[in-house]
Amino acid sequence: MTTTETTTQSVPVSGGAIGVRRQGRRGPTLVFAHYWGGSAGTWDAVVGKLPADSATVRFDQRGWGSSRTLPGPYHLGQLADDIIAVVEGLALDSFVLVGHSMGGKVSQLAAARHPEGLAGLVLVAPAPPQPPPAVTAEYQRFLAHAYDSARTVEEALDHALTATRLEGTVRNAAVRDSLAGDDAAREEWPLRGIAADITDAAGTISVPVLVLAGEADQVEPPHVLRECLLPHIPHARLDTVPGSGHLLPLEAPEAVAAALKDFTVGLPR
Repeated sequence: MTTTETTTQSVPVSGGAIGVRRQGRRGPTLVFAHYWGGSAGTWDAVVGKLPADSATVRFDQRGWGSSRTLPGPYHLGQLADDIIAVVEGLALDSFVLVGHSMGGKVSQLAAARHPEGLAGLVLVAPAPPQPPPAVTAEYQRFLAHAYDSARTVEEALDHALTATRLEGTVRNAAVRDSLAGDDAAREEWPLRGIAADITDAAGTISVPVLVLAGEADQVEPPHVLRECLLPHIPHARLDTVPGSGHLLPLEAPEAVAAALKDFTVGLPR
């Protein structure tokens, strides 16, 4: 699909402003939140597969990319505050939160606040509200060093994050994004955020919820989402993307875009 022109604007948030990229007019607006180590650009291929007039919003989360200079804290609550500030600052009448991995956990917290205009929630290979048993202190310490250098990022991409090797500009962008975080932001997720229990908040989510899992995801496998997410958001629907790993927006953008199109049919616009 071809896409319409992208416009940029700044939205005030605590401690400064976040630059957002907007596209299209046909709603509900899809508001994308990227993974730990990602950026607004993580979603480019997905947006490119959507109908040209689909309304979308992409931005770098606090501490990453163009938002790296925003001050901390960088905890999940602050990132959820930023999402709410973005949707309110843009005066979105109807929107769907689309969160990937860390962004999925942040989006759960934001959705639990029942912001006006929220029509639905799509969780793409999300970190579940209940920390899985595999999230031990040893694992957290190991994860905290995954983005120490280009070499360690490439090792994470090839051996943990993907089921199909990323190549060319997509791979280069993933490495660059992973190294573009503020040190404190880079440490916050593995040392604290990933282990935070947000089940009480997740249980209050009332909008329609779609969960997309990568069949070969080693980070948040389908069985983990069935055990640690679905019991806490019981009305959520879980769909599995064949052959894909954790980086669904990069590995399977067509499948993600198709799921978004199907999900938004019939939602308030």
